[in-house]
Amino acid sequence: MNPAPLCIELTRGKSIESFHYVDVAVMNLEGKKVTGWGDYEKSVLPRSAIKPIQALPLIETGAAEAFQLSEIEIALACSSHNGEKLHVEAIENWLSKIDCSSNELACGQHDPMNFDLVKEELFKGKLPKVTANNCSGKHTGFLTVMQHLGISLENYLDPKHPLHTNYVTPILGEMCQIDLSKQEPGVDGCGVPVWAVPLSGLATGWAGMIERPSAAPLFQAMTNQPFYVAGTGRACTEMILSTRGEAIVKTGAEGVFCAVVPDQKIGIALKARDGASRAAATALTWLLAEFGVTERKEPQLLTNHAGQEIGEIHVSV
Repeated sequence: MNPAPLCIELTRGKSIESFHYVDVAVMNLEGKKVTGWGDYEKSVLPRSAIKPIQALPLIETGAAEAFQLSEIEIALACSSHNGEKLHVEAIENWLSKIDCSSNELACGQHDPMNFDLVKEELFKGKLPKVTANNCSGKHTGFLTVMQHLGISLENYLDPKHPLHTNYVTPILGEMCQIDLSKQEPGVDGCGVPVWAVPLSGLATGWAGMIERPSAAPLFQAMTNQPFYVAGTGRACTEMILSTRGEAIVKTGAEGVFCAVVPDQKIGIALKARDGASRAAATALTWLLAEFGVTERKEPQLLTNHAGQEIGEIHVSV
């Protein structure tokens, strides 16, 4: 029998108000299980947690070198950023560098991830731009690859487009050790194909990047530019900062989180069964402490709108 999933408890006063179950896979470079919790073989939709894997063609095709991309731009290719002013400016400068405009981005527009961080622009009546989309960095990375290789940008979201059939999809299958040829992909929030991958395969894919030369500049950029991986107040940015690059992490929608610990040569993938991002972040914080990457922290205190401490969120052990 599989061990129980991690249980994340949310308390209010002395009462447990709610709880979340989290499945976890921890794998080594050879794709062997180091440890796991819950159903660590279950298939999940990784969503944005595979952006660093999807960014590998940016390095391997020579596109990043050809356009002399900066660390900020490479970090943005792996990001789910807040759409803060610095994020948007960097994306727009990058588009100009590759002779593209925001009109080529097919990721669409969405409301700000944090209204407080962009309220100055909103007060001026500026609608959120497509370059403020949290996935605009990944899409600009895709445009960069296509511009470098001379591939048509038309319909680049189609899973049968050469970008995916020749580059992005094969590298995902290779890294996660899964045959995707018999699978029909879904559609991610930003429009790209999204494939179901076992948690164990997802953790294997992340672990495999530790010794893949093309991943080194991605990890270096994420370590040196954590603000551009996510942004102000975000778990990814704070974890990379707090571990000083000892762990490289990336969240995905619906309670997915992935990480590598290069010194220990392990990859981590987890999924909150109910899709709660707060549970995923709490679980990964606890796991990093379990593996000695960070000091064990006290449970995260929760406050109400008046700033009063009302409870906490923690792993029940």
